[in-house]
Parts: sequence; structure tokens; C-alpha cells
Amino acid sequence: MQRILIGATAGFLAATLACATTARADEKAAPANPHGGGAAPAAAAAPAGPMSPEDVKKTLYALGVALSKNLSSFNLTPAEVDVVKQGLADGAAGKEAKDIDLTKMGPKFQQLAKERAAVISAQEKKSGAEYIEKMTKEKGATKLDSGMVYIEETAGTGESPKATDRVKVHYHGTLADGTVFDSSVDRGEPVTFPLNGVIKCWTEGVQKMKVGGKAKIVCPSDLAYGDRGAPPKIKPGSTLVFDVQLLGIEPPPTPKAAAATPAGGAEKK
Repeated sequence: MQRILIGATAGFLAATLACATTARADEKAAPANPHGGGAAPAAAAAPAGPMSPEDVKKTLYALGVALSKNLSSFNLTPAEVDVVKQGLADGAAGKEAKDIDLTKMGPKFQQLAKERAAVISAQEKKSGAEYIEKMTKEKGATKLDSGMVYIEETAGTGESPKATDRVKVHYHGTLADGTVFDSSVDRGEPVTFPLNGVIKCWTEGVQKMKVGGKAKIVCPSDLAYGDRGAPPKIKPGSTLVFDVQLLGIEPPPTPKAAAATPAGGAEKK
């Protein structure tokens, strides 16, 4: 048990360090991104020499910011941040409190994260339900049995995709308050992905579109990322809004093509 928890703590820090230089790129293409992909980050250039004191200071500050990303699920108050800072300072100085056994704290970390997430989720679901009700009154809005709201903005003239198809789309994703969390439009590059490999709201909503069409899809949390959310940008219980343009449809790969996929290919999560 001790090895598992110490390993988890070390892994937490190692993962933070590994992603620190790519955090911005990951936020643009990660859990919030309905196609679940993203281009691999370019390799960082090798340093020309020892870091300057200013670079060291910036790097240490960035390390703190990177660590904070892993704390977003705890929804810390300013006073609680001070407690965390004290624990970090004491740990770094080798002054860990004698009444705290880190090998037994794993369940407590998980419990606190779940309790905080449940509070956030309830708040988000309440405001999300109000937003969805408001959107049902928009011109052309249809509320489906699943709870999502579909609003056709431009009718397409092509075919409608099936859940087993791959679709090429442009999209702009926001929270109910208008905050952008992901956008292929902003990146200037459409994406292609299997329609049955994304959040339920997309699978259902995009099948109602025709190629060339544009629509707004309002997703209640249970059809998006649910109570887990997709931190740090998407809180637990968040209602999501997508403006989608269906650019094209690709049929699923043939059995022969699928069989040619290397055995070590990516596994669907």
C-alpha cells in the first residue's frame, strides 16, 4: 500500500513536470475536444546553456501553475490555497507534520475531490437546466427526448451521417456563459473523427445534420462529461454549447482496412 501511494504521489509530480511545457496545447485539444485528438507537440529545442536566474524564476513559477492545474477539482478557497502552500513549503523543507501519514492520505484526497465535485456539479446542473429551458425558446429550437436542444441554423443539402461514419466538421464549443473551451474554428483547421467515438450529445445531434449544414447543439451534462467534467476548463455538471458545421462524411473503414491496423494501435478510452 505504501508503495502504491508513494508511487502515485511521485507519478502526480512527474506527470505535471512532463506536461508543463505542453499544457497550453493540451488544453486546446484535450478532454473538451469532442474528437478526442490533437497534433503531437513539437519537440522542445535543446537549451543553449545554463539557465539564467530569470529563466529559473519563470520556470519555478510555471511549475506552480502546472501543479495548480492538478488541484482544480478541489475548488480551493484562497484560505485553503494558503494551507496547500504551507504544506508544499514544509514538504520541500523536510518539515512534514508528524501527525500526517502520507501513505494513508490517498482515500482522503479522493473523498475531498468527490465532495467538492458534487457541490460544483449540483450548482452547474441547476444553472444548466435554466439555460437549456431558455434555449428551447429560441427560433427553430427542438428539445429532443434525451434532453439536448437542437437548433438548425443553415440547412444542409447532402446526406446525414450514421453513428458508424467518420465526420469532418468545424465546431466552436462554449460553456453556457459563453466561455470558449475548444474551437476548431479558432484553430483554423477542421477535424475528422468517428461519430460513435465522441460524447453522446455529438453522436445524436450531428446525425440530424446534412452535409453543408450548420447547427447549434446544447448538451446537458449527462450527454457530455457528466459529474466528472473535463478540468480545468469544463466543471463537473457543465452544460455545453456547440456550433457545428458538417463538412463531409467518410464511411467506416472496411473489414480489410480494419484488419490492417497494427495490433498495438490506440485503444478507445
